[in-house]
Amino acid sequence: MKIAFQMDPIQSVDINADSSFRIAEEAQARGHELFYYSPDKLAYEEGKITARGHFMTLRREQGNHADLSEETYVNLEDFDVVWLRQDPPFDMHYITSTHLLDRLKGKALVVNDPFWVRNYPEKLLVLDFPDLTPPTTIARDLDTIKAFKEKHGDVILKPLYGNGGAGVFRLDANDRNLTSLHELFTGFSREPLIVQKFLPDVSNGDKRVILVDGEPVGAINRVPAAGETRSNMHVGGRPEKIGLSERDLEICAAIGPLLKEKGQVFVGIDVIGDYLTEINVTSPTGIQELERFDGVNIAEKIWEAIEAKLG
Repeated sequence: MKIAFQMDPIQSVDINADSSFRIAEEAQARGHELFYYSPDKLAYEEGKITARGHFMTLRREQGNHADLSEETYVNLEDFDVVWLRQDPPFDMHYITSTHLLDRLKGKALVVNDPFWVRNYPEKLLVLDFPDLTPPTTIARDLDTIKAFKEKHGDVILKPLYGNGGAGVFRLDANDRNLTSLHELFTGFSREPLIVQKFLPDVSNGDKRVILVDGEPVGAINRVPAAGETRSNMHVGGRPEKIGLSERDLEICAAIGPLLKEKGQVFVGIDVIGDYLTEINVTSPTGIQELERFDGVNIAEKIWEAIEAKLG
């Protein structure tokens, strides 16, 4: 098959951690042809969805891990699979790319399905499952946020479309910074904020559970660094081996059928204690760590699911 990857610069990825690299590496091992382009090289041209990028060959040699062809102009309709794998922010640039990739429907399989990536951003899809999530409010209005904090005391405040732990603040019952943070966020962005009740169990880790085509395949635990509330690996969280609990399986059983129905092949959910906090569909990570901990080839499972969809 011909496989295209819409992703951030391949030359700068960490080959021992990046999930896109691992997925592409597995595709190459299965005999598929690889093409890479950055999101800014995606275009609509008189009825065609095109890209300018590079055919590539990968190897496990950091800094020398990708041989790229000269820049090549392609019609993405000529590909079997197109991967939507650039990292957030989930801004209008990102949203526009999902609209363009939507136009490949019936011509190439886009993973994850861009229509539902656009309509199911990480912190909004969980609202469909209030019984699984901590108390949550999404608002731009300061009085609404203040009322939530007054009710719950210890809360987490973060940008609705943030990622990687950026802009995440814990505000305990004695904190006096809510108004200032609200001024800061609303001063440079028109987006709402999301505020959730703080979960003390985060000190034991924020579990990343990987689902492939709606089925859980394993989990890693991300433990915050000393003095940190955030457990994201982007900000120093430490990955640890961990199994799937009964509660994890219960959560996956509740959300898995919807993910499968909506074409979300590779998903990473975040679980703190007994609560689901995010459903990551835009560019989830964690498969390399999970493969090392559990000895299971998750990338292979992903490709088996895709190949089954293509018959």
